[in-house]
Formats: sequence, structure tokens, C-alpha cells
Amino acid sequence: MNDWKKIYESTSPIKAQLAKAYLVEEHQIEAVVLNKQDSSYLFGLCEVHVQMKDAVLAKFLLENEGGLN
Repeated sequence: MNDWKKIYESTSPIKAQLAKAYLVEEHQIEAVVLNKQDSSYLFGLCEVHVQMKDAVLAKFLLENEGGLN
């Protein structure tokens, strides 16, 4: 995943999946969710990653239109 960049993180797996779905469905930007939460104690983060070429646009879209702040 050298050419991928983290553009969003949340303690909520649901918010991370919503961010991914928004990018994929609305803007056709390929995205993946990396769940880095501990499965026993549920601490940690879920991260959304996109390819480097889409990172600036994807971050802008989530911050200004995605409604996930």
C-alpha cells in the first residue's frame, strides 16, 4: 500500500465505512477501510485510505461535502 494515503480516521467503524461509501458511490474514488481497533477492548482507530492521486480531492470532499466531521 505504498501508493495509498490515509485521508480520514475515526473511532467509529460505521463512520469510516460511510466515508468510504461516499467516496466510492458518489465520486468513484477507490477507497479502503483499515480497522485498527482492538477487538476485545474496542480502542483504536479505523482509517480510510485512497490512492495518492486521489488524496487531495477525497480529503476535500469529506471535509466539505461528506458531513462526517
